Amino acid sequence: MRQWQEELLQWYDINARAYPWRTTKDPYKIWLSEIIMQQTRTQQGQPYYERFVEKFPTVNALANATEDQVLKLWQGLGYYSRARNLHHTAKKIAFEQGGVFPTTYKELRTLKGIGDYTASAIASICYNLPHAVVDGNVFRVLARCFGIALPIDTTAGFNYFKKKASDLLQGYPPGAFNQALMDFGAQLCTPKQPQCANCPFQKNCVAFTTQSITQFPVKAKKTAVRKRYFHYLVMQGPKNTTALEQRTEKGIWQQLYQFPLLECSTAAVPSVTALQTAAAPFAKGVGRPKQTSTVPVLHKLSHQHLFIYFWTIPVETILRDTVSINTLEDFAVPVVLENFIKKYF
Repeated sequence: MRQWQEELLQWYDINARAYPWRTTKDPYKIWLSEIIMQQTRTQQGQPYYERFVEKFPTVNALANATEDQVLKLWQGLGYYSRARNLHHTAKKIAFEQGGVFPTTYKELRTLKGIGDYTASAIASICYNLPHAVVDGNVFRVLARCFGIALPIDTTAGFNYFKKKASDLLQGYPPGAFNQALMDFGAQLCTPKQPQCANCPFQKNCVAFTTQSITQFPVKAKKTAVRKRYFHYLVMQGPKNTTALEQRTEKGIWQQLYQFPLLECSTAAVPSVTALQTAAAPFAKGVGRPKQTSTVPVLHKLSHQHLFIYFWTIPVETILRDTVSINTLEDFAVPVVLENFIKKYF
């Protein structure tokens, strides 16, 4: 078995990807990179990491920012609960722990937004502690190489993969080994069209030798995709004003700003009366709504497909949540609204 680990590390020595967070052991920057890269492609996430480090170079700087500032900088990354948890934890570390990060896996796990994966990454990379990381790349590599058919989305499956990765890790530099395993999955053992011809484990890979690559890793269940129909009401008030409300309820885009929203249960276009009724709490003298496009913007989230329409509505007076159209770009909004604002304002 030791040969497997040696070959992995040899491969990593040659093929390790160069990222700015790999030149530091600063737990703040490692933590920041891990939170940003969760559920985000590295090519997309790296510019965000660099902007965060530039604007908030320390955990204290991040802690002293407002939530709106953090969400605005996060805009476009999605999964906004990550940004809110990031800010919450920064404040806890800065104001309750003197700006000093915990140095053990157990202590790291007590922080909001830091689960097993992130705690293991920080502990292994920053403090050289033998905690294995288990993410999608690790699941895929181990499942294929060793023919592990346990579902990765079950407790039993996760525990098995965690132990397997931990066993492989023993006796090797934890940070380097974890990053090697993740890089290998990201570069060679990819979800689709893996580069088996260049794989050092090809001869002993169970999935390759049994021609069952597409069958690994195994999942027990598939989450159903929910369809939602959003109709945004873009008020056109006097003196170049509109209405912008904040989403405060739990769910997607919490704490982000949006135009007043009418959500419908079906794809049927709402009536003029329904749209005007939805606009009435925000304005008086509501005119006739006009659709900016008859074709919806399809916005795909992990388990939801949003079909989004925009309606412009002339109004005599904005009654609440009034903002100047000239300041719209200052607000943290979902990326689909950001694109609309850039196009129409």
